[in-house]
Amino acid sequence: MFVVVEMVDTVRIPPWQFQRQLNEAIAEELNKKLANKVVYNVGLCICLYDITKLEDSYIFPGDGASHTKVHFRYVVFHPFLDEILVGKIKYCSQEGVHVSLGFFDDIIIPPESLQQPAKFDEAEQVWVWEYETDEGAHDLYMDQGEEIRFRVLDELFLDTSPTGPAAAVTDSAATSGAEDSSHKKEAPYTIIGSISEPGLGLLSWWNS
Repeated sequence: MFVVVEMVDTVRIPPWQFQRQLNEAIAEELNKKLANKVVYNVGLCICLYDITKLEDSYIFPGDGASHTKVHFRYVVFHPFLDEILVGKIKYCSQEGVHVSLGFFDDIIIPPESLQQPAKFDEAEQVWVWEYETDEGAHDLYMDQGEEIRFRVLDELFLDTSPTGPAAAVTDSAATSGAEDSSHKKEAPYTIIGSISEPGLGLLSWWNS
């Protein structure tokens, strides 16, 4: 679920931080910049693991700060495909079951990846597994807050970095008639899960 990733970045240290140990100041700046941020095609950054190399620091004309190229390792949340995780149901919608790990919420289990047969209860706003037994079908509800075990099926990274002026003008013209939909914030990193096999799904199903 967590991996250590090697990274390189140039860190700017302002003059009022010069009295501190360089390693401490750089570590603080790296965590300010990366902690709880998604790096495209890397994952959700958690915290600095260690600094492996500091190159020479430079002060450029017109800027009193120091600039140091830093080689470091960072702890990143990036589960591998087919990994089994346990989270809690955040809510359900027509798009599927939305799951949270507490520190990461952008997990969805689409309808086709639920235990089948499944149906969406519009009144309760929950997905229901119509579990077949010798005595007939029993409705097993996927209620908010329930613990759920799922398999990582796929992942989706979305580049949310700012666009240039030309791209912004083009995008504005293309979406002028759909302002409401443009207000929806898209997640930079989404995990697609599945519970369509025995042993997966709500923990209460298999512990009862």
